Amino acid sequence: MIKKEIQEAFNQQINEEIFSSYLYLSMSAYFESVNLKGFAGWMRVQAQEELVHAMKFFSFIHERGGRVALKALKAPETEWPSPQGAFEAVLKHEQYITGRINDLVARATKEDDNASAVFLQWFVSEQVEEEASAEEVLRKVALIKEAPGAMLMLDRELGQRTFKPPAGK
Repeated sequence: MIKKEIQEAFNQQINEEIFSSYLYLSMSAYFESVNLKGFAGWMRVQAQEELVHAMKFFSFIHERGGRVALKALKAPETEWPSPQGAFEAVLKHEQYITGRINDLVARATKEDDNASAVFLQWFVSEQVEEEASAEEVLRKVALIKEAPGAMLMLDRELGQRTFKPPAGK
């Protein structure tokens, strides 16, 4: 049986993960509006990944005999000053989510909830990948500056990203 405090924290994390998806869909819409369809596609894939993360928490709560309680989502931003500004926001958001995951690990350890601590290790590794991916794109965008040809090449590269559901649940 999942402990009440862990259940509440995991329910909040479901909200954070779904908000992340919502944010990345908003960024996708922004990139569509500035005719960077590859960037938009990259964000749509990111949005799908965030929903998978939410569903992992959703399933885990139920597997442990708990109850999922969904909460309202806040509205995401809709405008960014540039592609670089958008990816700076992505990196900042992923760092925020990493902090939340780290807090959940600490809480599970404090509560002596080994099942939750083990479950969260996937997210610890995933956040390393999420931050690295965002930072890689941010570095490329920063190198481009205002070179339209290079921006179009990066747009084409980012458009090649496809959604790959994680193995297992």
